[in-house]
Amino acid sequence: MNIWNRLSQQAEQPYTIAEIAANHNGDMALAERMVEKAKEAGCDCVKFQSWTKTSLMVKSDYDPELERTLDQYSMTEEKLRTMKSLCDRIGIDFACTPFSRSEIDLLVRIGVPFLKLSSTEVTNLPLLQHAASTGLPLIMSTGMGTEEEIREAVQAVEETGNTRIVLLHCVSVYPPKDEYVNLNNIDSLRERFGYPTGFSDHTLGTAIPLAAVAKGACVIEKHFTLDQSLPGWDHKVSATPEQMKEIVDGARRIKAALGNYERQLSAEEQDNRRIFRRSIVAARDIPAGKVIEADDLDAKRPGTGLSPSLIKQIIGKKTSRTIGCDELLTETDFA
Repeated sequence: MNIWNRLSQQAEQPYTIAEIAANHNGDMALAERMVEKAKEAGCDCVKFQSWTKTSLMVKSDYDPELERTLDQYSMTEEKLRTMKSLCDRIGIDFACTPFSRSEIDLLVRIGVPFLKLSSTEVTNLPLLQHAASTGLPLIMSTGMGTEEEIREAVQAVEETGNTRIVLLHCVSVYPPKDEYVNLNNIDSLRERFGYPTGFSDHTLGTAIPLAAVAKGACVIEKHFTLDQSLPGWDHKVSATPEQMKEIVDGARRIKAALGNYERQLSAEEQDNRRIFRRSIVAARDIPAGKVIEADDLDAKRPGTGLSPSLIKQIIGKKTSRTIGCDELLTETDFA
């Protein structure tokens, strides 16, 4: 299945992205272990971020400690290519969030299957259009965005002719209170913009992303760590390998359980109708030729005889034979 179909159609389960971002803390050995653990957990993709201190913020916002951290946590082209090679080798998609035009161009050269645009770029229309002009599918987070800002972002992308868009509902708080998550926005984004919609999660635990699956999210993005106690920006709101596996496995079960809108009975349920449903039985001995009264009838298992829904039609008819107490009635028992 090509990547756009996989992102947009929610095949057996939503497309699950383990957001490593800067949780490697600048340690590439740690980054490699995270990629491997994400693969073991069943994730479809690992995602990094390609910012540098010159592409992220103005110099006046730096302090010495922040500048050191940005230098340590940023991913060079060499590091990104190393991660891409590892992903290719073990069979998990490699993706990355760019923060500048040059970083978009780099990711295209490296060979990412799609571009993920951060919530911070909702109003950065030139960057969105440059990303869209690559022709790659775009996954766009919508955190901090008003409906009008999201609409302008979508229109900017559409102007390039690229309509392979996935919108991610996102709340840019780390972590948000449950009452701020508003998972119903997954439905409203889908209905108002007409594009596949997923969820970028910053909540604690696994309950909320699994609820997003039940809301029809086609993509689930969750920050990922090997240890929530590590120093760094996002570890505390990130899923451990065990939690990520719980999300992946739970998503598969939820997707299977959602089924479709048509009322259908499985073969097993059809069999259980015969076992658990009731049939019309004689509540007492009924002699031949007697006019059936309500007190003559009862309903008991199994469901292999006449349905209790027919009781009103049977009352008032004469029996054609003697019927013993607790015996199932048949259509030939009445004149």
